[in-house]
Amino acid sequence: MTNALLTPYRSDDGLELKNRTVMSAMTRSFSPDHLANDAMVAYYAKRAEHGVALILTEGVVVHPSADGYNDVPHIATDAQAQSWIPVIAAVHAHGAKIACQLWHCGRISHEDYTGGVPPVSSTDVAASGVNRQNNKPYGKPHALTPEEMPAVHGYVADAARRALAVGFDAVQLHLGHGYLADQFFDARINERTDRYGGSVENRCRFALEQVAALLAAVPADKVIVRLSPSRDMGGIYDWPDLDAMLAYLIPALWAAGVRKLDISCARADYYQTSGRVIRQVRPMWPGLLMGGASLTAEQGAKEIDDGLLDLVTFGRAFIANPDLVSKIENGAAWAPFDPKMLGELV
Repeated sequence: MTNALLTPYRSDDGLELKNRTVMSAMTRSFSPDHLANDAMVAYYAKRAEHGVALILTEGVVVHPSADGYNDVPHIATDAQAQSWIPVIAAVHAHGAKIACQLWHCGRISHEDYTGGVPPVSSTDVAASGVNRQNNKPYGKPHALTPEEMPAVHGYVADAARRALAVGFDAVQLHLGHGYLADQFFDARINERTDRYGGSVENRCRFALEQVAALLAAVPADKVIVRLSPSRDMGGIYDWPDLDAMLAYLIPALWAAGVRKLDISCARADYYQTSGRVIRQVRPMWPGLLMGGASLTAEQGAKEIDDGLLDLVTFGRAFIANPDLVSKIENGAAWAPFDPKMLGELV
């Protein structure tokens, strides 16, 4: 019997993939000038060569003020977008598709990365702990005013236009993992008393306005939205009011025109985090649904067979195994991930 991961997929709005495997977005920090480079071409091409159907790029920063990491790519200028053309061409040459992940870090940053200006957030309270990127406390953020929010949404919309103009097959709007939009979703962080804080509807407002701006700029069939309502942060970390948040946000995304959703768990056990959320989301979501990250091939196939997932994402397994899909096809053992592998882009 063919593993369901290896069967073709076609979405209702026309996305055609040769199988159900997705390389998840993973920050790699090998872009010191914020441009895609030859090493990145080889890195992505190698996964495409061995059969992955869809690649979600590492996070690509939509504006200098949105940065928060060492040596990550940007897509705030045409030149930055055009630097991705060789990557896209190499991926397409092997019959795979590639989506550009649009990234705004919000308060998970520091003035060292935002051009000396404070990072922006839902709040003016800095994230706790030390920023591993520069070994300094996180920067004190500026709480966005409602008047400032359209400019931020514009950065995202402009980045999406640039990405599609240079040949990306889609864009992924990153609304998860504690970054800017998630800082509005999360009632532990968002203490606002205006129309962007307090109730479930208010905490979802910023993200839904960003989605609306994005869909006004690019076709809806080219958009994937990533959420992480449950993930591991030294223990299972769920959105406050998780059930109410999902009951409101998921139908609202559908009503806005989104048709592709990625439920991500950020290195956590799938069944304790995103898999649990997916079981709540699936009855509300008739569109494309992807997730996985920590699953085996057999577990991923079962999620597809059970109607829970359409596509299965793999993260660190693709770092350790550029030929992961070939190994799935051949029933070969996967090399284990070792953190030392993060030191090279291979």
